[in-house]
Amino acid sequence: MTEPGPPAKPPRSALTMRDMIGALVVLALVVLVAGGLSRSCTFAPTGPTIDSSRLPVVDVPAELTRLASDSTFPLRVPVVPEGWRANAVDRSSLPEGGRIVSAGFLTPDGRYLRLQQGDATEEAMLRAEAGGEMAPGHGTVDVDGQQWVAYTGQRGESIWITDVGGVRMLVTGSGNEADFRALAGAAVRGEVITR
Repeated sequence: MTEPGPPAKPPRSALTMRDMIGALVVLALVVLVAGGLSRSCTFAPTGPTIDSSRLPVVDVPAELTRLASDSTFPLRVPVVPEGWRANAVDRSSLPEGGRIVSAGFLTPDGRYLRLQQGDATEEAMLRAEAGGEMAPGHGTVDVDGQQWVAYTGQRGESIWITDVGGVRMLVTGSGNEADFRALAGAAVRGEVITR
């Protein structure tokens, strides 16, 4: 016994106005659903931007003070330029050993920068940030007398790293050089908090 095949498509002359209206209703539903989903997506030809009004605001001095209580290294509280907003502070352990404390900031232009402070090696922090091996550094940058080694990560973002009093500091993100200089200087000059 053979199974019957799929039903045959009726000829166009057999289709009625009711069939056409049904097809238009289905098409309208698809357009409405797609339109509703597209409100959460935007096209930005110049690259991603961040609507800072939708992100949380974090009290960096309070969070760093809390984390310093059981940190094995002193933390510095950067005083960032007016208009910058902190949106994240966290602590993590690196696979190669060592711990880092990160603080994320948004500039008034919607650029994101992150400051990491840690007791891990420079290589471990760079690998963790870049997601793998790094090419050699491409020079140093002097910020208020402190030398930072400059790298470029896999996403094309700059990575600056230095050692301040035995604590490694790393700055990365989508900011421009002026933003990097502002955060790097604020980090080095920041109030030191120990446990």
